[in-house]
Amino acid sequence: MFLLCLMPLFASAQLIAYRDCIPDGYDFWLYVPDDYNPNEHTKPLVIFLHGKSLSGNDLSMVRYYGCINAIERGVKIDALVMAPQTNNGWDPKKVHELYSWVKSHYSINTRRVYVIGMSMGGYGTLDYAATYPNEVAAAMAMCGGATVPSLCGLNEMPLWIIHGTADNAVPVSCSQRVVDEMCACGDTSRLIFHKMKGVNHTRLARVFYLDQTYDWLFSHSLSDSARMTNKKYTMNDGILRNAYSNLSRNHDLKVVDGNGSTTFAEKKYYTVKKGDTLSKIAVENDTTVSILCKLNKMKKTDKLWAGRRIRVK
Repeated sequence: MFLLCLMPLFASAQLIAYRDCIPDGYDFWLYVPDDYNPNEHTKPLVIFLHGKSLSGNDLSMVRYYGCINAIERGVKIDALVMAPQTNNGWDPKKVHELYSWVKSHYSINTRRVYVIGMSMGGYGTLDYAATYPNEVAAAMAMCGGATVPSLCGLNEMPLWIIHGTADNAVPVSCSQRVVDEMCACGDTSRLIFHKMKGVNHTRLARVFYLDQTYDWLFSHSLSDSARMTNKKYTMNDGILRNAYSNLSRNHDLKVVDGNGSTTFAEKKYYTVKKGDTLSKIAVENDTTVSILCKLNKMKKTDKLWAGRRIRVK
């Protein structure tokens, strides 16, 4: 295992893997934008907490979907992005230890720290935000819930909770319980609770690929005296449908992972099973049929057969 806890030089945007920096802590990716200059100004920080499917000890998994994958696919995020990996569930204290480490090694605007996640990462987002409400400028949680004893801290910040009513993995009642507990705490005027009718679990992964997601987060700051929520943004299935339409691979991103550097994400392949369709494979791998066809130089009408290996990333 490579130990990388020293700061590299920044001549371009970089995605850096940090391992074993904190005893018994999470390994993590840190995205550093190309205009980052610690001697001139600070940058906001986005904390991305992944879902259960990316859990484990292979840090490359965290690049399969979410904020890091969005950056690699061309989404512009004008902030540092911290993306840790967990084996099972998120511990707010451990996430905060990583934040403290990044804050001590990079120039962070501590008034503009944001947290976002879906599914298990949605749980982690709400647990972290509820535990450290005075550290988080705004939070967005998709198809999640919460496990910490008190959720009253969530009332203190701009918070956007999104959950699909057709979610069979994490029922919408999990988010509803969070909202109910927030209501019991008092004023929920900073909350946006969006139930998306007919939307399933995986579809909300598209939120990470929308510019408006980050525009909404960055429109908030701890310096705002009233800390009111920006409610000018919306979310609907039409917006989600077009989330991948304008993406283009970020070939200028330098990936630093101890084993050397590359300028593109690793390719990912899927072995077709009996009964699979392009549509089904696209949903399961958080992509679109059009992208699958482009990656594999095929047509939508081409025949699939069990055992065929197709590229999905």
